[in-house]
Amino acid sequence: MLFLGCSPSIHSVAVSQNKAVELQKSLPSPAENQAETIVNTKNEPVKVDPIILPDHVPEEKAPLDMETTQGSGADQSKTTDTNRLKANKTVSRYQVAQSALDEALDFCRASQDFWQKGELENAIEALDHAYSLILGIDADDMPKIIQQKEDIRFLISKRILEISASRHIVVNGNYNAIPRVMNKHVQAEINLFSTGRENKFFIESYKRSGKFRPYIAEALKKAGLPVELSWLPLIESGFKVNAFSKARALGLWQFIASTGYKFGLKRDTYIDERLDPLKSTAAAVAYLQELHQIFGDWATVLAAYNCGEFRVLRVIRNQNINYLDNFWDLYERLPRETARFVPRFLATLHLVNNPKKYGLDKIQTDTPLEFETVNISIPAHLKTVAKAIGLPTIVLRELNPELRFQFLPGDNYPLRVPSEKAGELIARLVEIPASIPPSRRFVYHKIKPGETLST
Repeated sequence: MLFLGCSPSIHSVAVSQNKAVELQKSLPSPAENQAETIVNTKNEPVKVDPIILPDHVPEEKAPLDMETTQGSGADQSKTTDTNRLKANKTVSRYQVAQSALDEALDFCRASQDFWQKGELENAIEALDHAYSLILGIDADDMPKIIQQKEDIRFLISKRILEISASRHIVVNGNYNAIPRVMNKHVQAEINLFSTGRENKFFIESYKRSGKFRPYIAEALKKAGLPVELSWLPLIESGFKVNAFSKARALGLWQFIASTGYKFGLKRDTYIDERLDPLKSTAAAVAYLQELHQIFGDWATVLAAYNCGEFRVLRVIRNQNINYLDNFWDLYERLPRETARFVPRFLATLHLVNNPKKYGLDKIQTDTPLEFETVNISIPAHLKTVAKAIGLPTIVLRELNPELRFQFLPGDNYPLRVPSEKAGELIARLVEIPASIPPSRRFVYHKIKPGETLST
């Protein structure tokens, strides 16, 4: 297999079929050892097993009722042909997707080889091809393919950081401040937020911000990052904890699963920590620090946070520059959503720092919820715990949004409760009966614009 489209030195790379098979056999499945795959911090490729397709897909059989048995042979043959066609199409989609994943892994392996030889431009170009391949994979109803796709994306992201660090890229930018640029793009977003069609969205998001910003600002200060970044969730999610995008990004900070894993956010049958404002904020702080190590310029960091560091690096490489200078040089080359993301954030800073001018001084923001944690050792429904201490279930749901099915998994789960109810819950723990965990169910649903987890 030749790496077509790369630089001349990439043309000389060939990966034989036997070598590719040996590579796949040496890689454990992410489904079998997902945690090990994501936590890996060595300079090794993320390991992904191929999906083994069945040699034969069984045909659907019609029920043996009177109508079926009395049907004509031609009708039965037509039904069989239709089912066989559907089965073949399903197998074909798996084969195409798996083939693209295998090829992307080959490019990642080639990138590793180039990097070790000091050929950094070729290493980045090989990753470019790998990323293009996984972008073209349609895996909406193939969970194993989705997982492999996210694992390879994680690998590419990790390699980019390592290569960028090894290049000692010179960057401009202040680690402690975000310049409040004003230009026609920023002014257009200010108009939309202040008086235009997005005014309602901005006002409602601004109200919700009061519930989360104090904690976010404190976490940013502790990490030495600009406090202005505490307004980033307004653009990402409208400060909605359960916001879910068509790109499968979830929560206040809009993490996709693979990036969440990378920064320590756990996800299992009962818990998804991307939904937890405190835990996801810690992950977002770490991610922003990493992006700043790569880019330096805060506007470029924000663009990378929105669409991924690799896509931004690819735009920069296409401009044939070897340092990251000014985001606005990249503006016209970025995807429109990402290009707007940065002016929207800067517009938000202008609005919140001029509250009287834009009428924000008259808006009452939500207050943060005070809570304490009580460890619960038994599996129990959230509504059972709420009833035991005389609280509406929604209060505990709001404090513990990471519980996917409003069910405590046991194992000394640290449940957050209002401060004034913590003592009462401790006293009544012996009265709370253990519950049977809900059974696992999988339902595929294509997200539509405007939908959230609660709709």
